[in-house]
Amino acid sequence: MADNEFGYTAWGMDWVRLAEPLRQSRPDPLLPRARSIARNGGVRTGIEGRVVRAGIHRGDQASVTHLEVAPLSRAAITALAAAIPEPTVLTDETHRALTAAGISPAPVLAATDCSCSARTPRCVHVLSAIYDMARRVDENPRLTLEIQGYFDAATGARSPARVEVPRWTALNALDPADYFDLA
Repeated sequence: MADNEFGYTAWGMDWVRLAEPLRQSRPDPLLPRARSIARNGGVRTGIEGRVVRAGIHRGDQASVTHLEVAPLSRAAITALAAAIPEPTVLTDETHRALTAAGISPAPVLAATDCSCSARTPRCVHVLSAIYDMARRVDENPRLTLEIQGYFDAATGARSPARVEVPRWTALNALDPADYFDLA
């Protein structure tokens, strides 16, 4: 697997499997374009907690993509902590040991969203963001556990209470007086 562009480590391959699932029975025509966008620096990624926000620029189009990663369960965190005594350096052998023990460190996407007009959960922008994350995880495997909330829960740090922000605002909920001078 060393010649793979994305997912040359076992940790990064978990992210590639989100874009290229093994159960897929036919080729996806979006994958080559998504890999090209990620390869050529068209993805600007920011990670905040368990959410990956990516700005994808392709030609004269721009899209904003969100990937939300599901948190690890308490049982998975406990099993990972027992199997990985010192998680500073995560190798492919560590990944193989975890999977042999029945512990899956692979991320699970809880939600995806993209501002493009495709309106599908697997548009080229979402796939590009996944490939970019695979590249980042290949460089730093610890990132895959960080984004799933492992280190926050393992250290016992309580994350601040999250305020649920609605994704959309109803037009009739806005007051024109807040935005315009009506005098």
